[in-house]
Amino acid sequence: MNSKSDYTIIGIDGGGTRTRGIIRKGDEKLAEATAGSTRIGAVGVGESCERLLTMIEDLCEKAEIDSSEIDAVIIGLAGVWLEDEKLRSNKLLKTLARGQDMTLNDIIVTSDAELALEGAFEGNNGIVMIVGTGSIAIGKAAKGKFVRCGGWGIELDDEGSGAWIGREGLTAIVRALDGRGKATTLIEPFSEINPTIDLKEPRTIVKAFSERAFEYHMLSPMVMRCADEKDEVCLDIIERAAKHLIEHLNALYDQFQMKTVPVALMGGIIDNNTLLSKMISETISRDERFKLVKPKGSALEGAISIGYRLIEEME
Repeated sequence: MNSKSDYTIIGIDGGGTRTRGIIRKGDEKLAEATAGSTRIGAVGVGESCERLLTMIEDLCEKAEIDSSEIDAVIIGLAGVWLEDEKLRSNKLLKTLARGQDMTLNDIIVTSDAELALEGAFEGNNGIVMIVGTGSIAIGKAAKGKFVRCGGWGIELDDEGSGAWIGREGLTAIVRALDGRGKATTLIEPFSEINPTIDLKEPRTIVKAFSERAFEYHMLSPMVMRCADEKDEVCLDIIERAAKHLIEHLNALYDQFQMKTVPVALMGGIIDNNTLLSKMISETISRDERFKLVKPKGSALEGAISIGYRLIEEME
């Protein structure tokens, strides 16, 4: 039987804002790459697959190997849950690859949250709460049962996420400009987000947004900074975000036959050690039902782990 060192695997973590990829042979990292969003809800399935294929090509080129030498490609995409969604992306990737004379062996397309769960707990029980452009909590409970809460996308929900924070910030801005809401220092940094925005002509905000000159998540760092500076409106947004995110854990707790459930936090808002991440961590630490733990590995490492398991099952 071959060992892990004999296999070459590509892992891709496709988030709502950024996509990261890695190619690994055994314990050796051969190459890594980053690109923009591959979230199907944001760019469409066709563009998502084109970007993923470009990343695979880029990784192979950096590692100086042919695509045929890749034993498995494991891809996690934000917002992908249904089997037909996974299958559609899988089939399109293979079709596009054949059109470019690329040979891709086994491909798995799944949710980026599942990669994060695998990376954080290495297959053991626990909850991962991911807070980035979107928000979701996913866990492995008794008898290996997968449970989830959130992850609906900003179009429906994603409370507490970077996109949600940005949307709440934008709402606060237009309310303040109308005189319906409290004044906020958020207006000043927002006015500089795009040169087409002129606060003397507030409807330019609508035009800029409709033309995608900015997106909700781009406001999130501004809201964070203003909250740090004690802006009352922005601080309220962050406090509400923390409350909404803790609701994810409360909803999942009863799915576990454990007195204390380990919880790992991941995602851009967590990694950047923001005010929100501190609020969440402090709240979890005070709750005896949960134990805050550091993730054992990243979503990319979770992808590699799934790849090795896939290969072992096929032998």
